[in-house]
Amino acid sequence: MTLKALKHYRRIVVKIGSALLVDRVSGLKRQWLESLGQDIAAFAAAGVEVLVVSSGAIALGRTVLAMPKGALKLEESQAAAAAGQIALARAYADVLERSNIRAGQILLTLSDTEERRRYLNARATIETLIKFGAVPIINENDTVATTEIRYGDNDRLAARVATMMGADLLILLSDIDGLYSAPPHMDSNARFLSVVEAITPEIEAMAGAAASEFSRGGMKTKLDAGKIANAAGTAMIIASGTRLNPLAAIDGGERSTLFKPSTAPVSAWKTWISGNLEPAGRLVVDEGALAALRSGKSLLPAGVRAVEGNFQRGDTVAVLSLDGQEVARGLVAYDAADAVRIAGHKSNEITAILGYDARAAMIHRNDLVVRGMKMRDQPRMAEG
Repeated sequence: MTLKALKHYRRIVVKIGSALLVDRVSGLKRQWLESLGQDIAAFAAAGVEVLVVSSGAIALGRTVLAMPKGALKLEESQAAAAAGQIALARAYADVLERSNIRAGQILLTLSDTEERRRYLNARATIETLIKFGAVPIINENDTVATTEIRYGDNDRLAARVATMMGADLLILLSDIDGLYSAPPHMDSNARFLSVVEAITPEIEAMAGAAASEFSRGGMKTKLDAGKIANAAGTAMIIASGTRLNPLAAIDGGERSTLFKPSTAPVSAWKTWISGNLEPAGRLVVDEGALAALRSGKSLLPAGVRAVEGNFQRGDTVAVLSLDGQEVARGLVAYDAADAVRIAGHKSNEITAILGYDARAAMIHRNDLVVRGMKMRDQPRMAEG
């Protein structure tokens, strides 16, 4: 497969709606899933990294456990998710295995993408899966979620994942092929919008309610996801996933709505790091480390000359030059005590010093804001 419309994207997050995956009578729609697996394999062969945020665990678990129709109690939803997650992960693994691609299951809640330490862990795990050629299959952790089951949606979670992982594009596959000026099932004169330059109040007013039995979202949650993604510089496409090979169909020009990213994206994450937190400590770095930071690289322990403060992993610390000038801020990957022990040492020595496998960087460049660099010039998230 030679990519056409999507050839410029390097990393894509695809969100799968429950109704696309699960039939309330027969269960998993295996033929559809197999066609998606073919698309993912074709994209991977073209050098595009694909991450999947998949709904469907609760819907599939209901069929696995033969639960009755109608609304489920909270504990029933959690039980359905527990059974459904196993079945769903197995299905994805089996389908991708046919193309010699491994799958890795990630279960998240929204707090995992918003709380600093959990964010670091989640991103590092997903990035490592991608590094080893696996496709992350991400789902909300509905086995322990409470309000998430009743009010959450995977559209917004997918947008959080897309921004966390530095994706260029977020694709929301649903049972509707894009945005209309009014809900098309209610207004036969509704006008289809192929491109949305910005999500304005007028655009938001076009959103309707969820049209599917299994869907917890609707167009409103998709527009909420678009605002998150677009503000961070990630494009978004809403497209129908009801046809086979849905990604290939989008790439081939089938109807969909493209939401353009902001032309001057502001990284809320990096803005937060640089200006909204009082540093919990300080790292003094040498000239070599300073040059590396200004070229967009991570801060490695070898360049750290001194460690000040009583900070914990995930805290914001200031990075100082040898003459005491603050040159950067970032989220540190080590507690202060361990940072002291590894300061000045090469990354390949860290495990021996600390006695456990640890991260190579003191501060990863995704979590680093360098003074004097415009926000648009800061390293893009998840570049490696």
